Parts: sequence; C-alpha cells; structure tokens
Amino acid sequence: MIINGQEFAEGDRVKVQKGGRSYEGILMPSRSGNIVLKMSNGYNVGLAPEGSTVEFIEKSAPPAFRLAPHVHIENKQLPTVSILSTGGTIASRVDYRTGAVSSQFTPDDIMDSIPELTEIANYKGEVLSMIFSEDMDASIWQNLARAVHRHIKEGAHGVIITHGTDTLMYTAAALSFMVQSPVPIVLVGSQRSSDRPSSDNAMNAICAAAVAVSDIAGVTVVMHGSTSDDVCYVHRGTKVRKLHTSARTAFQSVNEAPIAKVDYATRAITVSGEYQKRGEKSLELRDKMDGRCALVKFYPGMPADIIDFYLDKGYKGLVIEGTGLGHVNSGWLPTVKKAIDSGMTIVMASQCINGRVCDRVYSTGIDLLNAGVIEGQDMLAETALVKLMWTLGQTTDPGEVRRIMETNIAGEINWRTQV
Repeated sequence: MIINGQEFAEGDRVKVQKGGRSYEGILMPSRSGNIVLKMSNGYNVGLAPEGSTVEFIEKSAPPAFRLAPHVHIENKQLPTVSILSTGGTIASRVDYRTGAVSSQFTPDDIMDSIPELTEIANYKGEVLSMIFSEDMDASIWQNLARAVHRHIKEGAHGVIITHGTDTLMYTAAALSFMVQSPVPIVLVGSQRSSDRPSSDNAMNAICAAAVAVSDIAGVTVVMHGSTSDDVCYVHRGTKVRKLHTSARTAFQSVNEAPIAKVDYATRAITVSGEYQKRGEKSLELRDKMDGRCALVKFYPGMPADIIDFYLDKGYKGLVIEGTGLGHVNSGWLPTVKKAIDSGMTIVMASQCINGRVCDRVYSTGIDLLNAGVIEGQDMLAETALVKLMWTLGQTTDPGEVRRIMETNIAGEINWRTQV
C-alpha cells in the first residue's frame, strides 16, 4: 500500500507521527484510506494520512496458515463427496499480526481442522476461488455451476460448497436455477472464523456433510439452527435469507419452514417439509445468465428517473422492491410503462420479509399490472433478481420471459402462503 508516496506492506511494523503524538504498531488492511495500526495493547487506531509521517521499523514474516496435514485414508465403505471452496469465513483464519480475517483454507485444510468429516464420507476437493462473498458476481456463479456439474458427472455422491455468508443466498438461488441435480448440493458457511471459541464452522460443516450423503437432493443451505450447538437447519436454496449481521442463527427460511433439521450430536436428519429426493431428477446444466439486471428498493419520494438510468445503461431487467403488496409511487407509472415498452422486464417484489406480492388489490397495483409489470409472488427479492438474470440468459422473448418468471422452477414460488 502507498502512504504519502511511500510503499508499505500489510503486517509491517511502522511508527506514525501525527499531531505531535507518536503511534507504533502493525499496519493493518484498510479500505477507508486511513492508516490503521494494531498497537501492542491490542487496540486499533485509525489515522488520516494527511499530516502524518510514517517511519518503517521492521517487516514481519507472513503467517503460516497451513495446518499440520493429516493423512486422509480412503474408507471404501463411505461415499465420495466433493468440497468446492469459494472462500468466506468458514475457510478463513484471523491473522493476529493485523487482526484481519483472510480466506486461506483449502478443502484439505478444512478436513484437517474438522477431522470428524472423514467419518461421514471420503472427499475430493477443489479450490474455485478464495474470495469474500461480496466479490461474487454472475460469472463466478457460472464457473461454480460448471464445476458442480462436472463433479456430479464424475460420480460425486454429493457436493459441499463453502461460501461467505453475506451473499450466500444469491449463490444458492443461482445454482438452484442453473443446475438440476440428482444429488445433494449443499452450501455452507460460518458466521465466525475457525479460531474463535464461538465459531460455528465445524458444526455447520459436519451437518452439511450429513446432508450431502442424504437423500435430500437439489440445492440447500445448511446453517446453525439455534443459539446452542445442537441443530442445524436445512433451507431450500431459493427460500433462505440472512436475517442477522452476526448471529450464528442468521439464516432462516422465508415464506416456508426449513426442509429439515440435523442433530449435531447424532447427525440424524429429521425431515419436516417437501423436498426433491436423490435420483428424482436427471443432471442438467443451464448456465447462461444475463447480468444486466438490477435490484431497486423503492422509498417514499424516490424519483422515477432511476428507471431511466438503468434503461439508458442498457440494463435488460429490473426487480423493484415495492412497499407492502408491491407498490411504488403512482407517479412512476409512465416511466415504468415506457421502460417495459422499450424492452425492459420489470418484476415486482416486496420489501416485507414474509407474505406475497398482490397487485390486484389497490388501483396502483392494477395500473402496474396493466403497464406490464410481472408479479414476483412470494419470491424473495434476491431470488427474483437471480431468476431474472437466469431467465434472460435462456430467452429474450417477452412472452417466454414472463412465462418462466411466473413458473415455479426450483421451489422459489409457493402458490399458497404457508407462514
């Protein structure tokens, strides 16, 4: 990193003179543009670079994240599961020189750190990316879908995908549409890194492995189900959302109950909802996506020209998070109709967590339908966005786009409100 024309590396020990005071510590990663130091007392300090003088003291050796490897002996009585690593907290450790969390674990590292996994299955690992989930995009979803398809085609009994939690629900939805699978595809993450006493990574990974060898096929998300270390819930990939920034129970099913729960102690799975069974569907890859879609959250007083912005930028689809049953300001109607007439697909979702869109109750909703807006039913806005990207990757015919968006493809639409 460059500070006032000087080049330094994260982890360097430096001294900063600022405002007549001296600060000494380890240089930490910073996205704010400020100089961030971890001092010897354990606290961090942030200093604006303007007016600061930075003096190099010493270079710290890079941390050795690799654990002492175990020998993974294949048990021929157990099935083989693929672990595909994309990064995230479940594949991270804290660098205590800097206090920063870094994605550093490979699938082998995960097995080394959670040896109980080898009691459930044999594993074949592949590192697809080592990123935090906010760096995900449609092209990475496509690469992931192709890798999942390849591993299943090569005989994987199930697939586990380690993923950062912040955008895990987007990836789960994307895979739900892109890969029709006869075996389980389980996404798992953790809210807290492996070297924290309250980490949920081992429990979540073990429960995910139990689901990966079960008869629950298709895409699911397996995460902590209670404040205790007792159960994980199995969520449908198109019906799950992160509802808390840091709690281990952040992931919850929306507009339906979880498919099942996994007892951590016994690894027993108790099914409570409908699900696709192993072998029920044939393997199919449908990985085309059009990333020229956006998600817009309506707020009171929001100008309609936001739609013009996306139209002028060449976007092909828009999901609007409307109020309540799916409304926006009535003054938006001419702009909405102009965009749809120009070839843009607009889908209406709701800002509410539970319930469904119904634009047939109030006059504004009826006017939106007459303008050509597609009701998102009880789809989560995130799921509706990913489905729209996927749909526009399959066809550009407006009638066919509408038909697909209104069809339940991967459990994303419940025609009866359940909760």
